[in-house]
This record gives sequence, C-alpha cells and structure tokens, in this order.
Amino acid sequence: MSEASARPVKVAPSVLLCDYGRLADEIASVEAAGADLLHLDVMDGRFVPNITYGMPIVEAIRKSTRLPLNTHLMIVDPGRFVREFADLGSDIITVHVEACLHLDKTLRDIRECGAKAGVAISPATPVCAIEEVLPLIDAVVVMSVNPGFGGQKFIEGAVDKTRRVAKMVAGMPVEIEVDGGVSVETAKRVWDAGATVLVAGSAVFRRPDRKAAIEDLRRAAIAGL
Repeated sequence: MSEASARPVKVAPSVLLCDYGRLADEIASVEAAGADLLHLDVMDGRFVPNITYGMPIVEAIRKSTRLPLNTHLMIVDPGRFVREFADLGSDIITVHVEACLHLDKTLRDIRECGAKAGVAISPATPVCAIEEVLPLIDAVVVMSVNPGFGGQKFIEGAVDKTRRVAKMVAGMPVEIEVDGGVSVETAKRVWDAGATVLVAGSAVFRRPDRKAAIEDLRRAAIAGL
C-alpha cells in the first residue's frame, strides 16, 4: 500500500460556495455528510478583488457546528484581527505570506491566541517563502487558483508545488491543504503529491447530495476517476 493511499482523506468544504440564505442548514448538511473541517474565506476587497464576509458570519458558523474551522484571512495586514477570529472560535487561522509584513510575529500571535497557525501561498509565491517560519506552522494552504473567487479552473503548477511543500515539512505535524479547483478530476494528483486536506467549494456545495460529493472526493483521491 502506498503512503498516499494509507492516509485518511480529509475534506474541508469551502463555505464560500454555500447558500448563505440557508447558512445553518448548509453547514449541517456537510457536517452530517462527513466533512472533516470547514474552510472559511474572509476577503476584504483589497488583498483580493472580492469581498465576502467577516466576524459575524464566522461567529454564526461557529454556533452552528462542532467541526474545526480554518479561517482563511485573505486580507491586508491580517495580524490586526487574529485575536478576534480566535476568540470567535477559529481552530486554525490562515494568513497569506504576501499579506504579512512580519509573518513570524503574526504566526506567533495566532498560537498565543490558542489557535493553530496556517500559512497560505498564492500561485506565484515560491515555497521557500515559508522556509524560515516552518517551526511556527501547523498548516500550509497551497492555493491552486488565484485567491479571490470560487469556481476557478485548477492551476496545474499547484501539483508540483504541493510535492515540494510535502518534502519541506516531511516528518513535521503540518497539514497540507490544497485550495481551489479541487474536484474528482484533480483530487488524485494533489493527494499523490502529498496533500492531507482537500478544500472543495463547488465540488461539494454545488451538488445536492453532499454525502455523495464528499465520498466521491475521497474515492477519487485514492483511486482516481
């Protein structure tokens, strides 16, 4: 049995693609379907060309589920708000290398707040950008689309980048999440490259049967289409 097939396949539905008019029901549906955690994209319209939601929605989601929350801050100077998002119940707070002037301090602050520290790297950012802060990282989010919008096409270069991140953190208790365009068509490639968490928006929330959607992703990661 290969190392990739022996790992449990974790799926993190991206709430960005849910029906916000039925938020509690949407969260309940993926929790009942077997999701491992939820991925929450907070965007400010400055770091990325889109605005999504902020603290009230994260608070509402926390009240609706016991699943772990990875709050992905796609905002300028995210260090300003890590305390607030930690206090709202974020289990992981992920910040972008490109948005942090003092990444080391921001990661330390996240951990001091009691959350796990995640780092996201956009498609044009080399993996060496996180090398100096590896001891402070609990999760790496490899962006397989340019951050800002859901439903984008998967960027093939993310497969090799995931492989390089996996080598960099080998032997460390670090999750490797791949975020963007993850589907049954792309799941096996990123899984074989070393991903440990599949972040999926369209592949989960655009299917009425959420349990089948999540199971299909897990099956595709191990066996392919």
